Amino acid sequence: MRVYLPVTLPLLAQALAEGEISVHLAYAVTPALREWYADGDQEELEYAAMLSAARASLRLLAGDPGAPSRRVVLAAEVPDGAVAYEGGYENLGDSDRAEVRLRDVIPVKKIVSGHVDDPAAAPDIQAASAALGAADQGDLDAEFVVDGAEGHELMWFATQELPDLP
Repeated sequence: MRVYLPVTLPLLAQALAEGEISVHLAYAVTPALREWYADGDQEELEYAAMLSAARASLRLLAGDPGAPSRRVVLAAEVPDGAVAYEGGYENLGDSDRAEVRLRDVIPVKKIVSGHVDDPAAAPDIQAASAALGAADQGDLDAEFVVDGAEGHELMWFATQELPDLP
C-alpha cells in the first residue's frame, strides 16, 4: 500500500540520519476517499491523498516556525497490515477521508519518492502556515491565503536526491 507521510525538512533530515521515520498519521487511498471521489482513477486518488498529506505538512510547519517554509511529503510502500484505517469520516473534511494511522515506524528504505515545495513558494507557504488557525475557524481571507499556498505544485524527488535538499 502506498502511504503519504507529512514531514518538514528538519524531520526529513532526522529520518535520513536515523534510518527510519516515525509518524503516526499518514494519508492513503482509503474506502472513504474512493467513495467521495468515485469518478477518480487510481492516480487521481493518490494525488488527492498526497494533497491531504501536504496540508498536514503545512500544519507541522505552523507548529515549527523555525523549519524552512516548504511542505514535504514522502511516499512510501508499506504492507497493508502496517496501516490502520478507522473509517467513519463521512462528515469530515477531504483530508480526513484519506487519513490512516501507522502501526510502526517506517524504514527509510520503504520511501519511494519525496515531494517538496520549490524554494520560490516559501513566502506563500509561510503566510499559509500563519493563516492556518484562522482558516480552520472559518476566516475566509485566511482560507484564501491557505488555498493560494496549496496552488503550488510539489516537486518530485527520487530517494537518492532527498539528502541533498536544501
